[in-house]
Amino acid sequence: MGKVLESSLWRSSDFGTSYTKLTLQPGVTTIIDNFYICPTNKRKVILVSSSLSDGDQSLFLSTDEGATFQKQPVPFFVETLIFHPKEEDKILAYTRESKLYVSSDLGKKWTLLQDRVTKDHVFWAVSGVDDDPDLVHVEAQDLSGGFRYVTCSIYNCSEKTLTAPFAGPIDQGTLTVQDDYIFFKATSANRTKYYVSYRRNEFVLMKLPKYALPKDLQIISTDESQVFVAVQEWYQVDTYNLYQSDPRGVHYALALEDVRSSRQAEESVLIDILEVRGVKGVFLANQKIDGKVMTLITYNKGRDWDYLRPPSMDMNGKPTNCKPPDCHLHLHLRWADNPYVSGTVHTKDTAPGLIMGAGNLGSQLVEYKEEMYITSDCGHTWRQVFEEEHHILYLDHGGVIVAIKDTSIPLKILKFSADEGLTWSTYNFTSTSVFVDGLLSEPGDETLVMTVFGHISFRSDWELVKVDFRPSFSRQCSEEDYSSWDLSNLQGDHCIMGQQRSFRKRKSTSWCIKGRSFTSALTSHVCECRDSDFLCDYGFERSPSSESNTNKCSANFWFNPLSPPDDCALGQTYTSSLGYRKVVSNMCEGGVDLQQGPVQLQCPLTPPRGLQVSIQGEAVAVRPGEDVLFVVRQEHGDVLTTKYQVDLGDGFKAMYVNLTLTGEPIRHRYESPGVYRVSVRAENIAGHDEAVLFVQVNSPLQALYLEVVPVVGINQEVNLTAVLLPLNPNLTVFYWWIGHSLQPLLSLDNSVTTRFSDTGDVRVTVQAACGNSVLQDSRVLRVLDQFQVVPLEFSKELDAYNPNTPEWREDVGLVVTRLLSKETSVPEELLVTVVKPGLPTLADLFVLLPPPRPTRKRSLSSDKRLAAVQQVLKAQKISFLLRGGVRVLVALRDTGTGVQQLGSGGGYWAVVVLFVIGLFAAGAFILYNFIRKRPGRTVYAQMHNEKEQEMTSPVSHSEDVQGAVQGNHSGVVLSINSREMHSYLVS
Repeated sequence: MGKVLESSLWRSSDFGTSYTKLTLQPGVTTIIDNFYICPTNKRKVILVSSSLSDGDQSLFLSTDEGATFQKQPVPFFVETLIFHPKEEDKILAYTRESKLYVSSDLGKKWTLLQDRVTKDHVFWAVSGVDDDPDLVHVEAQDLSGGFRYVTCSIYNCSEKTLTAPFAGPIDQGTLTVQDDYIFFKATSANRTKYYVSYRRNEFVLMKLPKYALPKDLQIISTDESQVFVAVQEWYQVDTYNLYQSDPRGVHYALALEDVRSSRQAEESVLIDILEVRGVKGVFLANQKIDGKVMTLITYNKGRDWDYLRPPSMDMNGKPTNCKPPDCHLHLHLRWADNPYVSGTVHTKDTAPGLIMGAGNLGSQLVEYKEEMYITSDCGHTWRQVFEEEHHILYLDHGGVIVAIKDTSIPLKILKFSADEGLTWSTYNFTSTSVFVDGLLSEPGDETLVMTVFGHISFRSDWELVKVDFRPSFSRQCSEEDYSSWDLSNLQGDHCIMGQQRSFRKRKSTSWCIKGRSFTSALTSHVCECRDSDFLCDYGFERSPSSESNTNKCSANFWFNPLSPPDDCALGQTYTSSLGYRKVVSNMCEGGVDLQQGPVQLQCPLTPPRGLQVSIQGEAVAVRPGEDVLFVVRQEHGDVLTTKYQVDLGDGFKAMYVNLTLTGEPIRHRYESPGVYRVSVRAENIAGHDEAVLFVQVNSPLQALYLEVVPVVGINQEVNLTAVLLPLNPNLTVFYWWIGHSLQPLLSLDNSVTTRFSDTGDVRVTVQAACGNSVLQDSRVLRVLDQFQVVPLEFSKELDAYNPNTPEWREDVGLVVTRLLSKETSVPEELLVTVVKPGLPTLADLFVLLPPPRPTRKRSLSSDKRLAAVQQVLKAQKISFLLRGGVRVLVALRDTGTGVQQLGSGGGYWAVVVLFVIGLFAAGAFILYNFIRKRPGRTVYAQMHNEKEQEMTSPVSHSEDVQGAVQGNHSGVVLSINSREMHSYLVS
């Protein structure tokens, strides 16, 4: 057992100059699991702790920045605490048991809100969007196992008061509430759809280009009334395409193709795109084309992209010899795993234009090269500052930049710059080298105090070193200490996002503190609108760069601009897009208006299109007497004037109006097993549409028994029969595994015929699948080159006692074998009696040969055994008693051919193996009224595989199915009864 050390809590109130150790519970070993600071009141702190003595968890509450704490036991184990974004005493607690609790008094009292909640998918109300500030958005699992999106108020949250803004199920772990938008995805019938709600309006489908066919979708940003999403389309593996939306987040246009992605732990995806903080509309992205990764920058929210300009000189003043278009600057856009260090690119809201990142010069990004570059004019010009990657910290609004080398060796030196990276000074922050774990700055952007924390050795405690830059600056900055710089893109255009913007920066010669009152924004002037202020609307694409007019937007082949939108109702009007829309958040006025003069059209009466009928829960197989909820949806067309004719296939017919508008399901119940054709016809004056669903109504399978003749000769046709309870004609699919083949043969009949060309042991396994019910049985038989069969019959009294079940036939066969062995002295293992199904009761006796010996003459021994068997049967010496004293006599059956000798030639013998019985149901079952019939032809459904790779069955294997390398089974001929196939398809 490893020794568990008590967590130590230290507090400093003088910028880290001195620390006081806090004792939460004197004499009690306490482990601090986590701590939380209220975002709206930094004085309120909550520690989550565990006690080693009793294993319970408690909260320690502080309202004085941790000077004192009050212990508060909780009846659950906290996984995560979520403070209310506006009200400081309201907290949500997500527990290890997936329960959600709420407290309105800073954790003193708790109330259970919801069970079976998805972790990290719980959200407080968004201020200015949700009407109720106490509303909670939750993704939770319902009793059926599906997931749904629900909301409730923290003061009235029960099953009766829950609100479901979306009626259907959603995919697990997809609910996201962010700013004005709510997102989730829902998969049904193997189709995934992405939904969005803007400012809590109804959910609508997110409209990506028709043939994007997304495999995955990641939300990048939702600020400034626009959504950026990264979509991995059907053809992409390690890249995503970047799309930007209209203000409602519904219609999306392509912004950038092939942005690099990577998968991290827990299947999370990282997209190589970074929003530059401090200047709205600026993004960096790494594009991967033909294996090469190159960094791009946009100044207008993805409307235009450019490669980064390389510096002409390196950090030592030598020429870089890097010139476009063959050479550019490329940056790594990785997030740091450690939250206490910067990522590979560092930006800050209070330091606009200042970007510092790790990368390299060349034709593409190189993974192992991490030289440090800096720009102070938002990417217009760059300078190299270090040859290796450093962790970065901005102090005093970027007035001081601190850099510590990212290395695995201990350090005692840091570097800092007070002139935006033009010059750097070194500072010994400790006399003893430490392994640096992170950098912390004091709260507030104006601070000049930071803390370096780490450890001297891997077994030592943390070392915390305070670094205070305040003594280095003797005064506060005045207006004379600042100059201005104008934002421009790489082409030198100063009208960016429809305005000219100027920012203040401290002069490199001024050694002063910017302080709390500093503001970076200086002036802004609105520009006239130009072509570059507009991008292509949904359904349109920019002209290729090879054409002269790259600003022209043309409609995609799949898009008709004159088509009315899906929600266009009769009597309303809609606007036909001319192919352009203004960039969201662009401030330009006047000038060019590419959106001017759109055509106003009347919404026509449109015919119903995309009609769908399904069963709630997506099942198509139900049980008799079970409630079935049919859901009818219509993707396109008018719904107000449309009538819906519903036929549920069992005589129920009805006419509905507003069926798809209300979304109310149709409740029904089928009493008898069968296949029912459900049809819905939607019709209005403009046209009609129809949807059809075949519903299987069947009882669960109870038992399965595989019947097979135990003796099989080479190339002899053998019948394999699956006896099923209950009988489900035309509703059951049978999967047959013969020998070592891993791919099944499929049939709709319960019998198949086959032949075996080689001698040896063969395992035969059958699975019966009906709806969600699957059973399996298995037998092992031996194929030999020859054997003899003696036909038997019984006195007619036996028929009255024949229940026609496999077990009964097996028991009768065993007693006949035992009696014959006793009378003839032939070993029981050389005699096998098989009673046939049906009436009259008949049987076949298989006379088997022992393993050959060098001194034994096989024909003589066989003649003696056969003669002995025939003699006792003719002498009527084989009989057995039934209940009531009824004696049954066993005799030779006259078939006109006498004893059958099977094999490849006269005089040869075969030996058969024992039955291997593998019943699924526990105990025996009784199957009455079995009518024996000769099996019809069955379909040959073996899937050929020339490479003979392993395949997995579409249904699960039982444990008694032996795995083996697949090989095609020779001599198998399977077909399906044509009448039954027709019946199955048209019922």
